[in-house]
Amino acid sequence: MTLASRLAVVAIASLFATGTAFAQTAAPAAKTDAAATTDKKAPKEHSAESLECSKQADAKGLHGKERKKFRSECIKTAKGGAMPAPAPAADKK
Repeated sequence: MTLASRLAVVAIASLFATGTAFAQTAAPAAKTDAAATTDKKAPKEHSAESLECSKQADAKGLHGKERKKFRSECIKTAKGGAMPAPAPAADKK
């Protein structure tokens, strides 16, 4: 065998040895069920007031800051007692 072929054999053998060394590393610990539930956010349940105000905002075609402001006022009013009366249509710019 020539020197070049010996070096090639040693290089290939070292690649195989390195591959098995990496293959034998320990797997990361699995999360328990309690830890898994706290990591993920549970979807919020929306109140009836919130859903009704969203429907009203949809009917008016509100988006963005206008929608957020309307829903905020609507929910405050709804939780205070009565549902808000439909406000007159705002002038669009």
